[in-house]
Amino acid sequence: MQIDIMTKIVLPLALFIIMFGMGLGLKKQDFGALFISPKALSIGLSCQLLLLPSVAFVLAMSFTLTPELAIGLILVACCPGGVTSNLYTYLFKGDVALSISLTTLATFISPFTLPLIMHFAMQTLSVPGHEFALPVIKTIVQMLMITVLPVCLGMVFNHFKPHLSLKIEPFIRRFSSVFLIVIVLSIIHKNADQMLSFFATSGIATLTLNLSTLLLGLFFAKISGLDHKQQMSIAVEVGLQNGTLAILIASTLINNAAMAIPGATYSLSMFVTGYIFCRLFSAHHTKHLAILNKA
Repeated sequence: MQIDIMTKIVLPLALFIIMFGMGLGLKKQDFGALFISPKALSIGLSCQLLLLPSVAFVLAMSFTLTPELAIGLILVACCPGGVTSNLYTYLFKGDVALSISLTTLATFISPFTLPLIMHFAMQTLSVPGHEFALPVIKTIVQMLMITVLPVCLGMVFNHFKPHLSLKIEPFIRRFSSVFLIVIVLSIIHKNADQMLSFFATSGIATLTLNLSTLLLGLFFAKISGLDHKQQMSIAVEVGLQNGTLAILIASTLINNAAMAIPGATYSLSMFVTGYIFCRLFSAHHTKHLAILNKA
């Protein structure tokens, strides 16, 4: 996978804008899940921080992947959810407050958990003569700059200029989403001759990670007795990670193009699988309600 100005400069800028827009849109009521439903929040965070990396490790060991691709798969699992999970939760009438709370908390926590897990993964999956290393402290600082800083700046701006924030936040959200799609498509275009080989080497593994975590998130939310909206939110937050952030970390912080491949294949598949999952889950719930009403 090619590392060029698109992944080195434009992609970080796009993610900074997206994170800043997230901070602009955060309000006190968005953190209602912290107090209204701490059970749902704890289940969602546990699945994101513990279940996701565990599943990725199992898949990395199960599939015939090169060390770079295996570590790249784990990198995807270590990233927090992104704007896609919030968007799907909103469109399919999930618990938006819970979704935003999970995304925000995971964004603030991941700069500390991701470097530690990735360091362990590199130590575990490296082979003699082909070792990988990750400077943990440096990575923590860089991730804080990429993710937490723009969110905090957005929140500060919103605090002092609430009316202006209200006006520009929808524009930034729409612009950044389109901008991100354009960047991903540009990266795909630049690597078009290799995309089939990318999917051949890591596509099945990333698709399995995506589908299995969607279903496992739903399973744990369901057995915990959470309601329909909370089940959807947790499933989507656990099943749809910020693959674009994984591409950025692999191509800039780690500077390994091969490790960015799982992030690219994951980013493409999750849009489709996430939509299908939410559509089927909503249809099933509607059908279930219709049966109950008839009874």
